[in-house]
Amino acid sequence: MAHIVYGVWNGAVHDYRDPSKPNPENAVALRGLDVFNEGNPIRAFVGDRGFFVLDKGVSLIDTFWRYMDKAAEQSCGKCTPCRMGTVLVRDALNDLRQGKQSALDLDDITALARQMTDTSLCGLGMTCGRALLDALENFRDEFEAEIEEGKQPEQEGMIYVTAPCIEACPSKINVPQYIDYIRDGKPSHSLGVILQKYPMAATCGRVCVRFCEMACRRNLVDEAVGIKTLKRYVADYQNQTGALTFSKSMISEPLPPSMRVAVVGAGPAGVSCAYHLLLHGYHVDIYEAQEQAGGMAAIGIPSYRLPKDVLQSEMDIITQLGGRFLFNQKLGRDYSVNDLFGKGYRAVFLGLGCQEGTKMGVANEDTSLVGYESGIGFLLKVHDHVAGTKPVKLDGDVVVVGGGNVAMDCVRSAIRMGARTVHLVYRRTREDMPADKEEITAAEAEGIVMHFLTNPTEIISKDGKVVGVKLVHMRQTEKDARGRRNVEPIPGSERELHCTTIIAAIGQQVQSGAITEPDGVKLNKWKTIEVNKATLETSREGVFAGGDAETGPATLIHAMAAGLKAARAIDDWVRLGEVRFFPRSRMRQILRENKLLASDVAEIPVKSEYRVHHPELDPNIRRQMFEEVERPISQEAAYHEAKRCLRCYRVYSVITAQAVPESHN
Repeated sequence: MAHIVYGVWNGAVHDYRDPSKPNPENAVALRGLDVFNEGNPIRAFVGDRGFFVLDKGVSLIDTFWRYMDKAAEQSCGKCTPCRMGTVLVRDALNDLRQGKQSALDLDDITALARQMTDTSLCGLGMTCGRALLDALENFRDEFEAEIEEGKQPEQEGMIYVTAPCIEACPSKINVPQYIDYIRDGKPSHSLGVILQKYPMAATCGRVCVRFCEMACRRNLVDEAVGIKTLKRYVADYQNQTGALTFSKSMISEPLPPSMRVAVVGAGPAGVSCAYHLLLHGYHVDIYEAQEQAGGMAAIGIPSYRLPKDVLQSEMDIITQLGGRFLFNQKLGRDYSVNDLFGKGYRAVFLGLGCQEGTKMGVANEDTSLVGYESGIGFLLKVHDHVAGTKPVKLDGDVVVVGGGNVAMDCVRSAIRMGARTVHLVYRRTREDMPADKEEITAAEAEGIVMHFLTNPTEIISKDGKVVGVKLVHMRQTEKDARGRRNVEPIPGSERELHCTTIIAAIGQQVQSGAITEPDGVKLNKWKTIEVNKATLETSREGVFAGGDAETGPATLIHAMAAGLKAARAIDDWVRLGEVRFFPRSRMRQILRENKLLASDVAEIPVKSEYRVHHPELDPNIRRQMFEEVERPISQEAAYHEAKRCLRCYRVYSVITAQAVPESHN
């Protein structure tokens, strides 16, 4: 159990330097500050709300020099307090730690730290001097003692720069950085920041669920910065002259042909994994059960949200880098995991999607009924209809059951396929719906009839055809473990709703038979692949898994993040025989366990400027076709939106007893 010696956190001073005073068991206000990695104790921690010293031998001057050196590096330079203050304080601390005479004394450093905190115009400037100011105001004697000692020892540790939006993003994209590049008129540089994490920037810029925007501190002023909108803007910039092109020449260190990896599944997880492995120099083959790449992004997201040519251009990146797609190759039917190792692959990544629908569990639910569809099955038919391979016509009344994005895609597609009326049935309230709120609003604008707090109890059929559904009204009861109100049926509230098609869009699962016992890959009770969460290693050596096959149905951005994580782990395992410690993941764990960014607020003076929204096709026009609804924004609009970013960077630093192991870039 780690104990603090002294420090300040959220304005509360902790001082246990006097040996006669007991060091209470709960002295550490933060969890997880014992060891950073195995056998490597944390000696000090510095963040945006204060600092803790856990080893009395720690040099405060060196600790804060390291911290301010990183802050100066990250300063955008647009306001004087941060641009000049970070550099002046850094240089003064550098002189003091080397035992030299500094041009600034402790009073000067204190004044600069206070000025940065009080007058900087971005989150970085307002927070980077706070811990130093706390230390100087409450433990000045420690600084004076170190100055008297002279040269201070250089310490080990690491510094992590992040922001609320970065931590909320499963792929940990440096959002403020790519927004900075847009503000500087460099969209290609902005795109480069995104491509460090995944290749599907244009796709994500259209269909991402925007965890980053939910965490955006601009929400406390007016509206979140349009992070997804800006991502699409820089991705679409690829269509212009001078756009980035991909080729094998981008691979700095190609590996010999024997360094081969098999990726199963050409969805977002598999494509992301293949992309990063290819850039690491591996030879990658992607086995895909369908006739095209993209997974659910290709067959499950309608064209009015994601045009197929946009997605295809990003799938082409894989072949341009030297990867190979092998289509119509289904795991469990055409080959096994054993077969892949028999072909000489050094490792295997299982990026299977969840493409099998889940039944509703109601009376008379028969999947063979004419008019009964699963959400995924229906969207497959929509895909084929739009592609012109298997035209489908809906001319009756459609009921879709569910509240997620798949349900939204089903209702909005059904109205475009010619349905007379389309109804959505959801057992909870509108506010409880997991679907993107903008998708719900768009569906309502297109004339979809919503039935909230309503649940199906039975499918009504006649002569083997769906003719209606029995519904019951629900009422809210107590809250569940997640804080969401439970629901229960209201006795006597049953009614019937006529329909000719009912679509069960309540969930998906991994297709049965894909993973079999001889593969040596364990499944859990939810029939998803069991993995080591830190490394994505499965129960079989050399086999890794991620995306929907491991988590169950999730988002595109979660799948791409899993692909990146798996690629790093596979690279380590193939080259080193083990997966290395990842320092940034450890820092994220500390931040997450202590919710350091959950309620962090810096009161930055800023005027309200509401966000830029994509122009949209008129609802009465778009509901008749599958053309993309959202139109591009202009360069001027992108610049305006980029200026709304508050640059909420935060700097976190640990001082450790030993050097932190190096890992991936």
